[in-house]
Amino acid sequence: MANKKERIQSLIQKNISDIILFELKDPLMKLVTVNFVNVSNDHSHATIYVSHLDKKKENVALETLNRLKGIIRSSLAKKMDLYRIPDLNFVLDDTYDKGEHIEELLRNIK
Repeated sequence: MANKKERIQSLIQKNISDIILFELKDPLMKLVTVNFVNVSNDHSHATIYVSHLDKKKENVALETLNRLKGIIRSSLAKKMDLYRIPDLNFVLDDTYDKGEHIEELLRNIK
């Protein structure tokens, strides 16, 4: 069961990355990276963790993605052979910032 979930997460991540890069016409979206996808156990909801290369425009990009999630979901349905395409929820991925904070703390200890 876990392998199926991981495969679905991986396929959703790849397909959403392609949709954002090639199908969305907004130039702001060209710098968005899909870092991770977490799908619920019943495959009805997917949380997509994204980041933007320009930290100042992260929130605008996130709002745009959540506004366009219906378009992204319908395009995803055309690309994937799943019975149920999950509802999408885009959130900012802050793991890089957390890692950088931990490294800063470790440097201060030395």
